Amino acid sequence: MSTPVAIAAGIGRAGRNGVLIKGGVHLENLGKIKVVAVDKTGTLTKGEPVVTDIIPLNGDESVVLNLAYSVERYSEHPLARAIVRKAEEAGARGAATADFSAIAGYGAKARIGDRTVYVGKERLFRKLEQGSRSIAQIEAQRNQGKTVMLIGMEASIDGIIAIRDEIRPQAERVINELHRMGVKVIMLTGDNEVTARAIAEELGIDDVRADIKPEGKVAAVRELEQKYGAVAMVGDGINDAPALAQATVGIAMGTAGTDAAIEAADVALVADDLAKVSFAVNLGRRARRISLQNIVFSLLILAVLIPAALIGIMSVAFAVFFHEASELLAVANGLRVARP
Repeated sequence: MSTPVAIAAGIGRAGRNGVLIKGGVHLENLGKIKVVAVDKTGTLTKGEPVVTDIIPLNGDESVVLNLAYSVERYSEHPLARAIVRKAEEAGARGAATADFSAIAGYGAKARIGDRTVYVGKERLFRKLEQGSRSIAQIEAQRNQGKTVMLIGMEASIDGIIAIRDEIRPQAERVINELHRMGVKVIMLTGDNEVTARAIAEELGIDDVRADIKPEGKVAAVRELEQKYGAVAMVGDGINDAPALAQATVGIAMGTAGTDAAIEAADVALVADDLAKVSFAVNLGRRARRISLQNIVFSLLILAVLIPAALIGIMSVAFAVFFHEASELLAVANGLRVARP
């Protein structure tokens, strides 16, 4: 009775607080966590990028926004959706376009009249042998944790649009709580390293692994397990699923998370409340601590009752009575896990 009662009470309390734990072993493992690895987009951030800056290099802001809108309104990429929302709020109409196509890993392009307009990352324009005059502005925006998109035609860059996925309001508090518990926090993200480090510095994250693919996140989790011990991985996307499955405990953002991430995880946060990560780790520690108390208490009781019954200090009936009473005490102690 020493362990099952505490574990069951802990899982019940977690469920009432919006944390779904898929089994007792996962609650126990939460109590062992030494490192929490966290994805950035959709986990530390809201997953809803917004345009923060429009920097014209040729013309004015409306020209830059209208060009970007003309191309990106045909794209389904989250960054493109942010540009479209901003343009529609500003009343942009967009120019007639043709031959839209996405350039995998770079951006998108479309033909306006007899010229092709490109919207994408700096490396797209470096590939087109453009972009030298905008380097200073790009670095300035990245240093503020923003993603930079360039807009231009074949022979020129017309402007820069900076986009930022806003940090969740509770993110800094959760990281501080984990630090107080002695848990390290590591960011694992496929985003640009400058942007990732800017956000990590703002939140007080211990280390950053940026520009990594899904398989890189798995390797990073393995490395952290070898170096520190038990690792929890927190993520929401399909790209996080392999790392969630690899970690000692995988924690998925329930509402925002993809089906693949939720399926691969051991714990799901129903309301996408990042604060529940520190709650879950603390609950796991409390369940382990109370289980250990019960085990020690039970062994001490047996160490006294068995010799006492054998040498005749007390009758077998009294020994059984005290043993059963000790089980009730263990149950009562285990139920403390369910208390706030």
